[in-house]
Amino acid sequence: MSKVACLTGYKSFELGIFKQDDKAVHYIKQALKKELLSLLDEGLEWVTISGQLGVELWGAEVVFDLQDEYPDLKLAVLTPFLNQEENWNENNKEYYEMILSQADFVDSVSKEPYKSPQQFRNRNLLFLNKTQALIILFDEEKEGSPKYFYEEALRHKESNTAFEIRTISFQDLQWVVEEEQWKTD
Repeated sequence: MSKVACLTGYKSFELGIFKQDDKAVHYIKQALKKELLSLLDEGLEWVTISGQLGVELWGAEVVFDLQDEYPDLKLAVLTPFLNQEENWNENNKEYYEMILSQADFVDSVSKEPYKSPQQFRNRNLLFLNKTQALIILFDEEKEGSPKYFYEEALRHKESNTAFEIRTISFQDLQWVVEEEQWKTD
């Protein structure tokens, strides 16, 4: 039973998505929702993200939508370091602040601004050790930032066999697109 799950994936620019109203965002959210609903049926209580632009913040929006039907579902945002949004543009900062304002818990793993990649690894290890499941939008055919979390999760699973990794691939997204189109035809 997974009471706490972490959610991560590609950053928006890694997917070539630069606007919140991009149709691809809708399909990604549908895929995330499907996985979250499955975990909710198994007792999911918390979703943790690190607040990265892209899949993580879209996942936060899905959590907020699900809270109408599942009021006990909570969102934790644990950033890898302080002020991660410092160099973001104003629109992204506003979007990020909106997500943080609705989250049930917000903190930083490192209490310092960015210093080294080790802060990301520390975040990954904390997430893996404090959760029972991972939802990750990652396709081994496409390199990108989720690769490191995914590889760390695979190592973690070797000694924590109950840990569940739920990967959403580009093929899975294609099925979501086809399912949605089938519904509207």
